[in-house]
Amino acid sequence: MIENKKKPNPIDIHVGSRIRLRRTMLGMSQEKLGESLGITFQQIQKYEKGTNRVGASRLQNISSILNVPVSFFFEDAPGDQSGGATGTAEASSSNYVVDFLSSSEGLQLNRAFVKIADPKVRRRLVDLVKALAAEAEE
Repeated sequence: MIENKKKPNPIDIHVGSRIRLRRTMLGMSQEKLGESLGITFQQIQKYEKGTNRVGASRLQNISSILNVPVSFFFEDAPGDQSGGATGTAEASSSNYVVDFLSSSEGLQLNRAFVKIADPKVRRRLVDLVKALAAEAEE
């Protein structure tokens, strides 16, 4: 039997992951985003997985709700040649940040870290994390 399931387009997957990234950075649920758009959270899930393609007008609405330009959803997209000055080291660094902020721990850490007002305390936390990472490498 031949499987006739069509795989999602890599761009659709990327746009969906960027929607999820921004939504979670804002602490917004899929339900809340869906309500704002007049659709179900299941539809948001399909967008975020890349299963369903996001239309242009819907993407414009999402960008407005999530308070980012439409171009945000296409940054570092597969096959993106518009970077020009962006080197591969910069791109992989950017992907690392996206992966980190897409994880539950990364998001929690980021949210808590930005709430620390004292720059000295933030610096000491960075030093602590570096020390722990160095210890783990040994």
